[in-house]
Amino acid sequence: MKLVRDIPAGGATRIIRGYDATSITTSEGVATSSCVIAADTFEPWPPHAVAELTVEHVALLLAHDPEVIIIGTGATFALPPQAALVAARARRIGVEVMDTAAACRTYNVLVGENRRVVAGLIL
Repeated sequence: MKLVRDIPAGGATRIIRGYDATSITTSEGVATSSCVIAADTFEPWPPHAVAELTVEHVALLLAHDPEVIIIGTGATFALPPQAALVAARARRIGVEVMDTAAACRTYNVLVGENRRVVAGLIL
């Protein structure tokens, strides 16, 4: 699916332009494996499946000082290991978990609202 959205004035310039089962296209480039996207980054992310999610993977998301974390779990929704989310909950940071397609759309909406959001997207 191709997404088209204006870059918000004064906000993050990294937005998701499109996604499919094998890639995510952003204003910075194309990812063909799991990635992190935020105002200050677009980089690979280690987990290949939501069941692999660890405290260390979530720490990589927390390093971007978000107010909201979005985790895209791949083609279908799956709950991550709850132990991986403990640090985010301790810091009272919202964590939303959804399939990666929904996570891409939600990320763009929150960026459009100038929210401090980081997405960990599993392909």
